[in-house]
Amino acid sequence: MQAITWVCKFFDELSPHELYAIIKLRNEVFVVEQNCVFQDADNKDQQCYHLSGTINNELVAYARLVPGGVSYPQISIGRVITSPAHRKTGFGKSLMTKAIEECDRLFGKQPIQIGAQLYLKGFYQSFGFKQISDMYLEDDIPHIEMLRE
Repeated sequence: MQAITWVCKFFDELSPHELYAIIKLRNEVFVVEQNCVFQDADNKDQQCYHLSGTINNELVAYARLVPGGVSYPQISIGRVITSPAHRKTGFGKSLMTKAIEECDRLFGKQPIQIGAQLYLKGFYQSFGFKQISDMYLEDDIPHIEMLRE
């Protein structure tokens, strides 16, 4: 596996080029690949930290680290993405490991809640997340709420 360079920045610290790469990857995966017409710009980004994994200046993995009280009462990890060109490489596992580490560093060790696509339940369970809701549809994709205590 190639080595990823991880950078975690608050929204105001992102350069225009970094922000563009994040938006481009989120649109590529959530809008085009998953065929979801939704408002990605949800006014939460400005309150969040953004974890980016790059190889040779190419964004290959990304997650949004959300303070408590923004999406849920608990802190949260959202917009979890691995670039389609870099899937099945272990980058998703590296991303979640790093995202949890960064949440602990930034917010202190505390519960983390996520809204997960149902088909990724086993993936998130491997990081200690447990299902806490029934299945619901978000943009016609089955989701569940999960919590890591």
